[in-house]
Amino acid sequence: MEESSVVPAIEVKGLVRRFGEMTALDHVDLAIRPGEFFSLLGPSGCGKTTLLRIVAGLDLADEGSVSIAGVDASETPAHQRPVNTVFQSYALFPHLSVRDNVAFGLRMKKVAKAEIAERVRAALELAQITTLADRKPSQLSGGQKQRVALARALINEPKVLLLDEPLGALDLKLRKELQVELLALQRRLGITFVFVTHDQEEALVMSDRIAVMKAGRIEQLGDAETLYERPRTRFVGRFLGSCNLLEGRINEVGAEDFEVESAHGRVRALLPPPPADPPTVGAQATLAIRPEKVRLLAGDVSREAPNRLCLQVSEQIYVGSQSHYLFSAREGYWSATTLNSRAGAQQFALGDLVTLELPPSALVLLED
Repeated sequence: MEESSVVPAIEVKGLVRRFGEMTALDHVDLAIRPGEFFSLLGPSGCGKTTLLRIVAGLDLADEGSVSIAGVDASETPAHQRPVNTVFQSYALFPHLSVRDNVAFGLRMKKVAKAEIAERVRAALELAQITTLADRKPSQLSGGQKQRVALARALINEPKVLLLDEPLGALDLKLRKELQVELLALQRRLGITFVFVTHDQEEALVMSDRIAVMKAGRIEQLGDAETLYERPRTRFVGRFLGSCNLLEGRINEVGAEDFEVESAHGRVRALLPPPPADPPTVGAQATLAIRPEKVRLLAGDVSREAPNRLCLQVSEQIYVGSQSHYLFSAREGYWSATTLNSRAGAQQFALGDLVTLELPPSALVLLED
């Protein structure tokens, strides 16, 4: 079946939400596919949680529409929408056991007792909390509470599960463990997950597609590899990890690559793939390159050659599997990352003169 014929699990059109003079969402259009793990990624205040709350029916848009599985839900109250939401705060009832917390929604719907018992059993098993069924929330760790919140949401068999930074309150090790579990759970269930996070690595690890948001708009949407390898703007490049920027003027465009004259000399880069506009001679250009793509050569190695910068190590950071280097430059600093694949000392020391080689295939032409 062609993708265009598939009814989106969630579709928003022209969504606007204002709080006084502040615009939280600015004419957002978005279609989320059935069965995908979709992330809304961005800094605090970018509008991602507001968008999630409008989809959930917990807030109302000033303009635009929301459809769920092809049905307009703009006027549908939250409790009648086929979605469930998991919050960072867990929102568990402290006086109820884990079993009763999970069963609460079904009891409110007056589902038969026998069916409730069976669905609760299955939900506890799915979330791997069967042994915790008789405990109260005060007797649980943060990770266990999050599993209870997931089980309570999934027991209602929603078409879409909305997750608002559900792992944000957990420590790093547990967060990484639950990332893997949550992704595996979504794959088993096959339902649509919409995940809000400000954690770049979390989004890259878990998502089929990511919408990077800035100031109430979607800055770029795509799969994790595309967003990381080919960011369109400075914001996306720097928000999804770090990147070095090189500015200059385009002085030559060939069949497969183009050349930029920069403060560091001549730099060649491959032409951007369609549908991006090709560069034009005489235009200003900004190139981006990830720190791990930069090749480091000891000493001043043919710095007059294209794509080579000769800089001095100004900072050296050892982080176990990798070493991060900062290099002083007139426009600020450059960064590079190397793998510590061999035992022994780091490759370069403070003050060392190092040649940075920039592979043409690793340089990305930004739109801004």
